[in-house]
Order: sequence, then structure tokens, then C-alpha cells
Amino acid sequence: MKSIGIVGLALALAMGSAAPVWAQVVEQDPSPGAVERLSVEEAVARALRESQEVKLARSQVDRAAAQVKAARSAALPQINANLSYTRTFASPFSSGGSFELPDSLQFNPDPNAPLEDRIRYLEDRAPLAGLAGLGQLFSNLPFGQENTYVAGVTGTQLLYSGGRVGAALEIAAHYEEAARLGLAEQMAEVEQQVRTAYYRALLAREMEQIAQAALDQAEAFLAQERLRERAGLASDLDVMRAEVAAENLRPQLVQARNAADLAELDLKRLLNVPMDRRLELTTPLEVPASDALSAPDVAERAVLQRRAALPAAGRQIAIREQQLKIAKRSYLPTVSLHMTYGRQMYPVEVFDFSGEARTDWNAGISVQLPIFDGFKRSADVAEAQVLVEEARLQLEQLKEAIELQYEQALRERERARAEIEARRRTVEQADRVYALTELQYEKGLATQLEVSEARLALLQARTNLAQALTDFHIADAALIRALGGSGAIAGGRVPAGSGAPAGR
Repeated sequence: MKSIGIVGLALALAMGSAAPVWAQVVEQDPSPGAVERLSVEEAVARALRESQEVKLARSQVDRAAAQVKAARSAALPQINANLSYTRTFASPFSSGGSFELPDSLQFNPDPNAPLEDRIRYLEDRAPLAGLAGLGQLFSNLPFGQENTYVAGVTGTQLLYSGGRVGAALEIAAHYEEAARLGLAEQMAEVEQQVRTAYYRALLAREMEQIAQAALDQAEAFLAQERLRERAGLASDLDVMRAEVAAENLRPQLVQARNAADLAELDLKRLLNVPMDRRLELTTPLEVPASDALSAPDVAERAVLQRRAALPAAGRQIAIREQQLKIAKRSYLPTVSLHMTYGRQMYPVEVFDFSGEARTDWNAGISVQLPIFDGFKRSADVAEAQVLVEEARLQLEQLKEAIELQYEQALRERERARAEIEARRRTVEQADRVYALTELQYEKGLATQLEVSEARLALLQARTNLAQALTDFHIADAALIRALGGSGAIAGGRVPAGSGAPAGR
């Protein structure tokens, strides 16, 4: 029972990373699929190409670029064309728009009247001649026409907006750069997830191999006990104890195998690898080289100050400041130029375009000056000022969080490094103890219980070493994440000889 508890605990640690993929496990094709060989660096490269999270971050960059174009359009001319047809069925002006004067106001001299009568008529009715001309003027207006065609082009150009359009362009540019920096952060996050999942999958496979080796040792010991029983050197009780010890290890092997399969499924999910394809992880879970075990140089702290998250937060501050600028300048007027050119036709028949088109062409300048909006602008300014201060505080919090993330990863890495040194010696000693205990048992100088305890100690030592190695690599992945990802480090941000772990 003691053996089951210790090994079960170790297997539970290996299964921890695979728990989220329980819901993704589906019935698999029993036939083996293709095998894909991947080192940890190849897995990272594949994830950065295929990861849905990275693709989503890239789409954010594309969307930001589109928003820059949209913001720039506000400073460019806006030109629109329109074409319309109107059919009038009834109108107050259906008579054509003319009106008739009463007889007393008519101006209609008689050319056949005597000269004196004509002169007298002109002297009496001359003031009324303008009314008659006015009636003729309105007789040909388009009011009440049955068919109306209108085609026109309208153009508008913003001349002055108090700097609000320029501020909007600045916001769009900052947003685009923030999206690019966010892509770098997302790639670093995906890299850490892949490295962590990769080494946890290696740990799970190592646990499976350890459980299999323990079972093989127990079965070999059982075979020896049966031979000893035939030779009269062991009793039935000794054989039964060896059988119980071997059978107790079989469920642990099944549990370890399931944990390894689930850890591999979790890695496939991050890499977008088909679930029926088998992965072969080529990076071994072994003690790193001495230069990789060494502590990173303090020069890496300079990299922390240039991590993508910090300039991205700085862009957020710039965006908030431009929004404050827009809010303050909402008190200023807006001046725009507009021009309209159009052609109109009023044919008697619907499709009769033989008539002359009339031209409508005008231009103007409009000025909009805000006077009072119920103190909304002052509230917007106050809110924008608060948002600027919040963005600055968030930047300071982010700096502290990055420092803490780096320190935690560095200290965990140092702990795992020290534990690797201790566990490696423990495995060598436990392996020697088990071999000597078996030899003593064969010579009758040790009991079967002592052999089981030595086997358990060896199993636990190997498990502890595998866990320490995994902890080191996971902490190393967290350290790479704190520095902005291997892409940022490979870009020359860390000076040569900084002591950064190998593989960066």
C-alpha cells in the first residue's frame, strides 16, 4: 500500500497538465496513424505557425491596420454620387405651376386701337405689366411635374476640426503598434505553454517507463522466487508475496500510460496536430549541460525593461492622452467645405431624355460651433483624465508584475537545479542499494521485504529526478517567457555570454 501511494502521487503530478483535455478525448481509430517526430524547438516553431491564439493575435494586427485607414479617411475628401427618379401622381402644383391674373389686372394692349387709346391704356396699365411677366416666369417651373430625374455629385472636405482628426490618427497608429506588440506577447505565451506541455508529456512518458521498469523488476524477482521454490530454497509464502508485489505495480503502469496519453493529447491540442497522429518527442528528459544549468547573467534584467508588454502599455497611455486631447478640443468649432453639382430633367414621358437638362451647381462653407450640451463635454474631459492616470498606474503595476514573474521563474529554476544535483546522486545510490539488496537476498542475507523497499526507493528516486528535471525545464520556459520569448532573446536583446539557458 505504501508503494501504491508514493507512485500514485507522482503519477498524479504528471497527470496535472493533461486534466484540461479530458473533454477533448474522443473515440480514436484503433489503427496506428502517422508518426510525427518533434523536438521541443520544432514544437515551438510549429505552434507559432499553427496556433489559433497566434492567428487571432495576427488578425488583431490586421484589424488595427484597417482602423488606421478608417481614421485617415476623416481627413480626406468625401465624394458621393446619387441618381434618383421621382414619379408624381398628385400635387398642389399639378397644373404646371402657373397662375392667372384677374381681368382687372391683365396687361393686354390692343394694337388695332387708335393711337390715343393705346397711349392712354399704356399709361393706366404700365404698373401691372410686371405682374403679367411674373405669371409667365412661374409658368414653366418644375413644381408638379410628373417625371423628375436628378443626378448629382456631392463633395465635402474637412478644413478644421480643432486637432480632433489628427488625434484620431495618432490613436489609430498607437493601436496598430500596440497590436503588434500584443502579437509578440501572445507568441511568447504560446511558446511557454508549448514548452511546458512538451516537458510534461516527457515526464508522463518517463513515469510510464519507470513504472514499466519497476514491473519488469518485480516480475523478474517473481521468476527467481519460483525457481527458488522449486529448488526448495523459498516457501509458497515468499512466492505469493512476490506475486502480490508484481500485481500491485500493474495498475500503476496503466495509470502512468493513461497519463502519458493525456499529456500527449494536450500537446497535440496546442500544436493543432490531428489526434490520431502519434507524436515522437525527440528531445530527451535528461540532465542539461553545465552551461545551461548556470544562472543567467544580470544583463537579462535590461531585457525586462524592453519586453513587448511594457511598450504596449506605453501605447495605451498615449492612446488615453490623445483621447483626452479630443475631449478637450470638443469645445472648438468644425469648419468644412462642401460642393454639389447636379443635373435635373422633367420629361413628359418616363423614358424621354431628349429634353434639356437643368444644372444645379453650388458650393459653401459650414461652421459648427458647440455652445451647450448639458455639461457632457466637461464630463468627457474628466473621464479622459481619469483614464490617463489609470493607464499610468497599470504600467507601473505591469513593471512590478514582470519583475516578480522573472524572480519567481529564476528562483524556481535555481531550486530545480539544486534538486537535480541531489536527485541524480540519489538515483545512483538507490540503484546500487537495490542491486546489492537483491544479491544479499540471493545469498539469504536479506528478506523479501528489504528487496521490495529497495525497489520502492529506486522507483521513488527515479521519479523524483524526472520531476526535478521537468521542474527545471518548466521554470526555464517561464524564465524565457519573462524575458519576452526566445524570439526576443535570439533577436540580440541578451548579450553574448549572458549565461542564458541553452536552446535560446
